[in-house]
Amino acid sequence: MKYPKLVATAVGAAMAAATLATATLTGTAQATSPHAGVAQQQAPASAKPTVVLVHGAWADAAGWTPVVEKLQAAGYPVVAPPNPLRGLTSDAAYIHSVVQQIKGPVILVGHSYGGAVITDAAVDAPNVKALVYIAAFAPDQGDSLATLNGRPEASQIPPVPANPSSYPLPDGTTGTELTIDPVQYPTVFLNNLLKPAQAQALAVEQRPLSVASATQPSGTPAWKTVKSWYMVAKQDDAIAPNLERFMASRAGAQTVEVDGPHLIMLIKPEAVTDLIEKADAGTAN
Repeated sequence: MKYPKLVATAVGAAMAAATLATATLTGTAQATSPHAGVAQQQAPASAKPTVVLVHGAWADAAGWTPVVEKLQAAGYPVVAPPNPLRGLTSDAAYIHSVVQQIKGPVILVGHSYGGAVITDAAVDAPNVKALVYIAAFAPDQGDSLATLNGRPEASQIPPVPANPSSYPLPDGTTGTELTIDPVQYPTVFLNNLLKPAQAQALAVEQRPLSVASATQPSGTPAWKTVKSWYMVAKQDDAIAPNLERFMASRAGAQTVEVDGPHLIMLIKPEAVTDLIEKADAGTAN
């Protein structure tokens, strides 16, 4: 998807204003984005690409913590921005803006709904050298989460139990968002493999997904032009493993299968980190 020049111009003006204001206060120009600032400070000192980790629905960036720790120990600059979860188009535009402000090559990693976001966000982002899908949606043009979950491959598991609630939209209307029943969260997302107290904390901390995020169609997929890797979580009860295999095959992704639940990065962080490192090695110049 192409991002309008008008938006780029407005963002550029805002960045320039922020830089000027910061320079006035501190005497030196600073990075205009907190995410980009980390990457810009780290990337020149490292030959490794920046790894951008995009979380999915009913989770937040803290779910990547074990993977972040391992990547940083291996010398990778890491950025884990918040995924707004308000609509696929706007979410992808936000992550695209984060990527654009990073100096040097990027490996873009998405979990669950985050996979749909990186599929659109990496379009017209020439510094993205690889896409890595972790138990994630990898839509083709016109697909939405809803249509993908309607495919025969998705019938392997029952629908995710999500409770609707309303929230106000900027235009004064009301939107609908979905939340996993906290009682069922440890089973659906973790196959009861974490300690009950930890699993219940994740259930309470989950961020809801808007219906718009699940129904908006994807644009031209970046995996048609960017190399991709895919991890199938073999015991996933949120996205059917057969649907994961279908999407990975259609994208031509180099695929691994790992025993574990939907939040595989919390259970098998070593395997997730290894796949990201393979993507790095597989796209080395």
